[in-house]
Amino acid sequence: MSSPKIKKLVLLGTGLISGSFALALKRARLVDHVVGVGRNAANLNRAIDLRVIDVANHDAAQAVQGADLVFLGTPVGQMGALMAQIAPHLAADCIVTDGGSTKQDVCELYRQYLPQQLATCVPGHPIAGSDLSGASAATYGLYEGRRTVLTPLAETSAGALETVRALWQACGAIVYEMDAQTHDGVFASVSHVPHLVSFAYMNAVLSKDNAEQCLDFAGTGFRDFTRIAGSHPEMWRDITLANHQAILHDLKANVAQMQRLIGLIEAKNADDLTDYINQASQARSAWGKKRANK
Repeated sequence: MSSPKIKKLVLLGTGLISGSFALALKRARLVDHVVGVGRNAANLNRAIDLRVIDVANHDAAQAVQGADLVFLGTPVGQMGALMAQIAPHLAADCIVTDGGSTKQDVCELYRQYLPQQLATCVPGHPIAGSDLSGASAATYGLYEGRRTVLTPLAETSAGALETVRALWQACGAIVYEMDAQTHDGVFASVSHVPHLVSFAYMNAVLSKDNAEQCLDFAGTGFRDFTRIAGSHPEMWRDITLANHQAILHDLKANVAQMQRLIGLIEAKNADDLTDYINQASQARSAWGKKRANK
């Protein structure tokens, strides 16, 4: 299928994820006009300066009128209110998609707020990111060689799904499809819980009486492990609450592993401790090699 041409793309939330999507489509010459919506005037002006968007608008309902494609690029906690605002103003054939990190909750939001639009709703999650945020962080090549997961609704039409798939492929992404529950379970394990463990570890260090001294001597191991602890607080609060069941399951599994590790150390069981570390080390090395060859 050839990539479809979008006459009007509207970004609800103009930041790294949505902005990079727009830039990639502009480079592929698959979009004529991009409207950015947001509450931060400075960010929108910056987006215009960087040619991420062509015009800015603070009114989502007004902005989506006549749009071919609407991309929800806000934290998941803001999506419901935006869907409610735009619902009466969408063209019947307008495709609505998103970049939310959780999918079961977002799928329910589509059903609740866009019941007349479900055939053209395509929930999605691009697996890409950065420590930076806002329109100034947007880049043409963010999605090249990266994965994007689509979790279509039962009502999603084949045409809408293929259009969104083709657009992501035009951005350079490798597109996968799975159901929303499977998605949330997978990403609880490999994305959501790692962030929360990093937050917890960072707070544990900060609670020490000599926290400042510890941080002063921290090296590359600390840097690598805590990098994601610098992530956006509101976004990760929303992700955690939205996917709380899968996250709690995996957090408890992590607690069980920590308790096992504590037991090995308390028993000074050198052989079993070596086996425990070796199992993780070999699995991580094998994963790294496999990823490097892709």
